[in-house]
Amino acid sequence: MSPAELLAHLWSDYVSSTPQARRIQELLAARQEHVRNDHVALRSFGVGDLGIPALARPFEAAGWRPRESYRFGDKHLRARYWQHPDPQLPKVFISELIVDELSAAAQALIAGLVAQVPAGFSERPDLPYSGRPWRLAQATYQELLAESEYAAWMAAFGFRVNHFTVDVGSLTTFPGLVELNAFLQDAGFALNASGGVIKGSAADHLEQSSTLADVIDVTFDDGVLRLPSCYYEFALRHRLASGELFQGFVPASASKIFESTDVAQQR
Repeated sequence: MSPAELLAHLWSDYVSSTPQARRIQELLAARQEHVRNDHVALRSFGVGDLGIPALARPFEAAGWRPRESYRFGDKHLRARYWQHPDPQLPKVFISELIVDELSAAAQALIAGLVAQVPAGFSERPDLPYSGRPWRLAQATYQELLAESEYAAWMAAFGFRVNHFTVDVGSLTTFPGLVELNAFLQDAGFALNASGGVIKGSAADHLEQSSTLADVIDVTFDDGVLRLPSCYYEFALRHRLASGELFQGFVPASASKIFESTDVAQQR
């Protein structure tokens, strides 16, 4: 699969559960902006063959190469990003839940979900947008939610892009994130204020903000719940002393961006 085909599939799946992303793109297009993606992000359970390496495989086959790794101790996560030789293509940020750091009860619930995954599932070229491969009861979701927002989100949504990210530096009608955020809020979009609306600074070489996730109907075995799905992020990168743009991520900021899908943020 070519990079363009892979990204097109990811975008189509993403906007199906994140209508705000299409609306924001339309608003930016009305200002004659051409939106460039800074990065896309995906989540996974770090168990068996369903973790980071499996999700990375289709991207590596399309030319993306692994770069730095990160650890988020407070959220029991590890992550890594991939970069393509074509600078016009977005980076890929993949995280996974370190399941064996959770309680025995949570580990058992996740094991019950993973046991339903068909043989060979992790080898699918469409794994990054394959959806939820297990059946799920509301009680299982609620028990996971009590311990880990990330675990509950993965249980409910499975394998799909968690967010796309606008490269703010490529925009021409906004001097920076402050102005873009004001534009979005004036248009009625709620932003993630955890750790401040803008996470990071020029000194960190990366400033980030994001919307709160859209809330959509999610079907369970025993009913339907309205849950936060995916969100849209905005990243402004700054130059290093070498003159090159910073390409990595700032863990303290990323940790707060993760919370854009938190159920608690919607209350």
